[in-house]
Amino acid sequence: MPGSSVRIAAAAIAFAAAGIAHAGLFDDDEARKRIEDIRAAQEKSARENSERIGRLEESVRNIGVVELLRQIEGLNAEIARLRGQIEVLANSGEQIQKRQRDFYLDLDSRLKRLEGGGASAAPAAAATPPAAEPPATAAAKPASKEEQAREVKAYDAASGLFRRNDFASAAEAFRAFLKDYPQSTLAPNATYWIGICQANLKDYKAALATQEGLLTRYPQSPKAPDALLAIAAVQSEQGDHGSARNTLEDIIARYPASEAAGKARTRLAAIKR
Repeated sequence: MPGSSVRIAAAAIAFAAAGIAHAGLFDDDEARKRIEDIRAAQEKSARENSERIGRLEESVRNIGVVELLRQIEGLNAEIARLRGQIEVLANSGEQIQKRQRDFYLDLDSRLKRLEGGGASAAPAAAATPPAAEPPATAAAKPASKEEQAREVKAYDAASGLFRRNDFASAAEAFRAFLKDYPQSTLAPNATYWIGICQANLKDYKAALATQEGLLTRYPQSPKAPDALLAIAAVQSEQGDHGSARNTLEDIIARYPASEAAGKARTRLAAIKR
């Protein structure tokens, strides 16, 4: 009996040990399964997050490209608009310059060298006042070299304003010159250019008065026929073609050998056609 008890007890112990071992094996498999499930879930979550981030990045890139394209289109439209404005301004500038050039060529004959210096006539720029030469002065009251230099500098300064098409400032500068040097041999020239400035500023009434004043005060000046030619041009510009024709005929009658008379003949022939 005692031996049987021992065997029973040993069998019970062995059975218990086998149960414990089986239970331990089950626990390890379950743990591994859970770990694998967790790992699989983590991997799936990581893939989903990666895909989501990729989609977000693609959206951001697409938004950036669209915005960039929109800005580029806007810049291209602005460039096209500016180019159009530049073309319009360039065309307007060319037309203005052409009208001004034609106006000058019609008004102004080549200036002669200043009277009183003993030099023969020589051509000067047709469209702008020439640089002044040292003026001749009366023998009774000779001017110093410093005074002559100041006179020439004042005239050249006014001429420079005219060449820059600053007609209002040029007219004022020529007026100041006449005030400071009323007896200058350049006075008829300064008066003439004041009238041309006024004509360019479309103050035709003042332009006519200035050129008529030149004819009254300096009837023997080489600028007198040019002043008449300027008067004819202003009259034509105002649409008074009859008066312009009479003025051109007056130039030919009074100054037949002048260059202004040659231009007057050309213009008369054009009017008659």
